[in-house]
Amino acid sequence: MATQPESVITVCCSDIAGQVRGKGFPAVDLDRRRRFGVGWTPTNVMINCFGRIPATPFGAEGDLMLVPQPGGDIRLPYDDGTPAEHVILGDITSMAGEPWDCCLRSLLKRALAALEKEAGLRLLASFEHEFWYEGGEERPGDSYAASSLRGMEGFIGAFLAALRANDIAPDTFLPEYGPKQYEITIDPADGLIAADQAVKLREICRSLAQRHGSHVSFSPVVTPGIVGNGVHIHFSLTDLAGNPVGYEPGQPGGMSALCASFCAGILRHARALCAITAPAVISYERLKPHSWSAYYANLADRDREALLRICPYPELPGVDVARRYNIEYRGADATASPYLQLAMLVFAGLAGIRDGLPAPFISSGDPGRWSDAERTERGIADLPRSLGEALDALEADSIATGWLGPVLTKAYLMHKRGEIEMAGDHGLQELCALYARAY
Repeated sequence: MATQPESVITVCCSDIAGQVRGKGFPAVDLDRRRRFGVGWTPTNVMINCFGRIPATPFGAEGDLMLVPQPGGDIRLPYDDGTPAEHVILGDITSMAGEPWDCCLRSLLKRALAALEKEAGLRLLASFEHEFWYEGGEERPGDSYAASSLRGMEGFIGAFLAALRANDIAPDTFLPEYGPKQYEITIDPADGLIAADQAVKLREICRSLAQRHGSHVSFSPVVTPGIVGNGVHIHFSLTDLAGNPVGYEPGQPGGMSALCASFCAGILRHARALCAITAPAVISYERLKPHSWSAYYANLADRDREALLRICPYPELPGVDVARRYNIEYRGADATASPYLQLAMLVFAGLAGIRDGLPAPFISSGDPGRWSDAERTERGIADLPRSLGEALDALEADSIATGWLGPVLTKAYLMHKRGEIEMAGDHGLQELCALYARAY
């Protein structure tokens, strides 16, 4: 007797390694699982991108729940008769239902709540992704070329349609500068939704690529010596009524005092933030001079090698500049959890507002042409040159570790230092190949 195939739903979290992990259950149990979730273990958060647990502060003890959250569903129906793919993003809680110290999604909720309570502000954000697609054709001179998209129409069409079906609005899809490199941008959304969408987009992209007989990688460096894949985090501020508050005409860069203090807070903690936003050993192969990524902790107007870039807007009659005005953080990649990245940017920006930091110096051109003393005079610090240096900067920044809390700080530093130790056994070429497969 023929039977209908039964589908499994997976409840997942985005963890310290930037991976989406979870547990599945029969779809018929969904209503019950939406309340109680599935069992989870603290040490699961210590699984690194190489699939190992070099060390853990939790041991084999402890029990948690991974609970599906409203709006966390990813649904991918297929037309080949196989059950639809259904993943739900969740929060990690204690057995009593309280947020766990290392639940990164809950950390972002806390950051956004603090921004609203202390400053009366909300954050709009969008994660702009670059990725490598194996099925693309590599030809000399194909950077940004329309020919780079030929033969990919099936994948592109399915990808964009799946995004829309999951309430993610695509803005642009384009061939990028690197070989087989592409970029997808989406419309901005409220902070938590934006981070959810970033996680969903990566999983949808990977799933659709596999369905088309290929695979993608969001790794920061797929091929050594070639421009890498970044995640550019765009953000803007509104008041509680939704009115934009980041733009003020006549001010340097068109930046309001609130937005300037927010950016100054990010720059003040930039060295520590790199350990969170660029958290792979090979992230620092991408963060190099003249590679269209960040190398100094600077703010610039329309400069794609600044850590913070004031983004352009149409200078045409009738354009509502205030609603288009946004800042781009360029020192990030997809080896990190979007929740953790955005949470730390919000905490840093809020600290800048709380302390009334003055507007940062707006640089023009390469800060490397100035001496160390001249950069210091302008308030421009060097970014870390390695993950180890970034982790040391994070550990030394008591304010930043305070945002994480002692449990997550200890777990994070242990996790990432274990990753460094494991990576040390490999040369750059092999390491890039390992990260390319992991992400």
